[in-house]
Amino acid sequence: MPRRLTLQAYFEGIRNRDRSVLGRAISLIESRRKDDQLLAEELLTRCMPFTGKSIRVGITGVPGVGKSTLMDRLGMQLIEKGLSIAVLAIDPSSSRTGGSILGDKTRMENLSVHANAFVRPSPTDRHLGGVARKTRETMLLCEAAGFDVVLVESVGVGQSEIVLAGMVDCFVALMLPNAGDELQGIKKGLLEWVDILAVNKADGKNAIVANRSRVEYQSALHYVPHRHADWIPKTLCVSGLKGEGLEALWSGVEEHRNMLMQSGSLEKLRTEQRLEWLNSVLRDRLWEQFCSHNGVKDTFQTVEESISCGDLSVRQGARTLLNLFRDSNL
Repeated sequence: MPRRLTLQAYFEGIRNRDRSVLGRAISLIESRRKDDQLLAEELLTRCMPFTGKSIRVGITGVPGVGKSTLMDRLGMQLIEKGLSIAVLAIDPSSSRTGGSILGDKTRMENLSVHANAFVRPSPTDRHLGGVARKTRETMLLCEAAGFDVVLVESVGVGQSEIVLAGMVDCFVALMLPNAGDELQGIKKGLLEWVDILAVNKADGKNAIVANRSRVEYQSALHYVPHRHADWIPKTLCVSGLKGEGLEALWSGVEEHRNMLMQSGSLEKLRTEQRLEWLNSVLRDRLWEQFCSHNGVKDTFQTVEESISCGDLSVRQGARTLLNLFRDSNL
């Protein structure tokens, strides 16, 4: 089988929800080869008319909070309702080697083998916000494949998670059942973007502690501005392991989507997301052009060495490199 398919083969495979072809199309999207990027752009253009109908949900939380387990149980419950599910599980990349674990697919053992589900682990590639560099494009391919729900599981939790919040319709934060110190250290910026806050692992002896944490988070949310004027963030307790509270969680997602549609905010939100996508692509392309510029490449190490030993200020070094790039493009 050839490494790269034709544009028509990719398109037909995606529209027929061929998971193998969809996976290869995502690999094409993620490729840094110029010929792959050109083909990927054509593919996205072909797919665009068939996108925009899925429910996009972002789920974040600290490592160990149980995101993968919860999404596996939630996804199976949604399939029982007759929905099809695509899961984009974002794995952390090493800032030193660029490597990633890509283990979420093995932790979602039920969803990963179900005919009505598609699980795709992708590395962050050191991209800000706990999301992969091509998460937006990957979501569109999954939508073109006709998946009813696209769940994006992000890395970690923190200020940069607003990047993920800006890509999805509903932003869900999972918390551990021990508010105390965690509540003190939580980023205010995260609370400003949360649509639903769920305390996970609320089972057995943790149930009482989890509900206490939920009340504290609910109180904290009163002191921050909300993402949508017509929506008060919900707080609830869930157990991904036991499958408890997931019906209420999904009801909250549906209620949130209905609010967006009835208020006219959904189309506005999607428009804002497309414009942010444009800005993101421009930033990436400009940075790639800058780094591949011969004059910049030849001078970069010298500038770094001068800054390292204190002979050159950071601003002077940046100006030197930018002038090289600018002058060659005049």
